[in-house]
Amino acid sequence: MLRMSVVLATAIVTTGLASPMASAVAISKPVPPYAYQDCLKATKQKGESPSHSKWHCDQLVKKGWVKPPTR
Repeated sequence: MLRMSVVLATAIVTTGLASPMASAVAISKPVPPYAYQDCLKATKQKGESPSHSKWHCDQLVKKGWVKPPTR
């Protein structure tokens, strides 16, 4: 019984220490914004129509995944 509680306590402490470290690593890696033209090329390769590609890339601009187009 004592051995089981020691194992359980060790698991809880290990999990508690690992969680903040994992979240800190995930936060420190920013996702780069992609170019609008690259988005249009990618959606074209996936077979989307031109109007749907523009809509799709505009939605990604709103979310911050794609840089706004330079015109």
